[in-house]
Amino acid sequence: MTEEVCERAAARAERWPAGAAWIDGRYCPVDEAKISVLDLGVTRSDCTYDVVHVWHGRFYRLDAHLDRFSTSIARLRLDPGHSRAEIEAIVHGCVRHAGLREAYVSMTCTRGRTAAGRRDLRTARNTFYCFAIPFVWISPPDQQAGGASLWISQMTRIPPQSVDPSVKNYHWLDLDMALLDAYDHDAQLVVLRDLTGAITEGPGFNIFAYVDGRWLTPAAGTLAGITRRSVIELASEAGQPLQQGTLTADDLRLATEVLVTSTAGGIMPVTVIDGKPVGSGTPGPLTAQLRDRYWARHEEPKYSTPVRYDEPD
Repeated sequence: MTEEVCERAAARAERWPAGAAWIDGRYCPVDEAKISVLDLGVTRSDCTYDVVHVWHGRFYRLDAHLDRFSTSIARLRLDPGHSRAEIEAIVHGCVRHAGLREAYVSMTCTRGRTAAGRRDLRTARNTFYCFAIPFVWISPPDQQAGGASLWISQMTRIPPQSVDPSVKNYHWLDLDMALLDAYDHDAQLVVLRDLTGAITEGPGFNIFAYVDGRWLTPAAGTLAGITRRSVIELASEAGQPLQQGTLTADDLRLATEVLVTSTAGGIMPVTVIDGKPVGSGTPGPLTAQLRDRYWARHEEPKYSTPVRYDEPD
């Protein structure tokens, strides 16, 4: 579907280009979407979410994101009140109402509110909502041209024995405080370590380092990112050796190339770590090859799904 056709189709629905949301059974401008201050998603971060992006009018790996979201809500014993097919339709509807060709699309299920005067979680009625806003970049294109700077934090990531990182969650206080510290050191990104000192992940991204002729990426203690999965596949296709295992701070400092991966930006090069250059101090050729292959995948039907701009509500 061409951009002109998409615009005509989207025009048939009420459009909110700053963002569209679905909550309480209806679509609305994203700024009008509200949940209760008593919702346990707010008071306890008791929720899970997932984010998929739209690029050139196509979702990237939507099925994988819906699968992960379904697994997460089951693990947390949540019920969004909608089937997987219904959630997929709502996701399409948010993008349609926003009329966006490039979008950041989030779906969330919270524990909701318990019965009045009760704290028994079994009385809670879960809350589901979704929104689509203009594309969000962890590392914007102009920053990617030269590569981002990254700080290795002394902050310990919440251990997986306490909060399972394979379930996407809003337990971000350790990530946020580490990121604020990184800003104080003139870095744009931050990565945290686990209790053993091994590298885990950053705020919303996985990390890879090219050391001694192969890519290294943490095998545990991190979210199993969909973009991370794509890099593992793409590296294999490109003949770039890759190992999932333990990644250390020393590995990062010795690496000739470092990249981070996220739905919010794809494959993004890192060229400075703790104030010192990575390799030549410019984005490397292996990263560039993977990044080109990644964005090319967005046009392949195997990995992308056209947004249903012309579907009625």
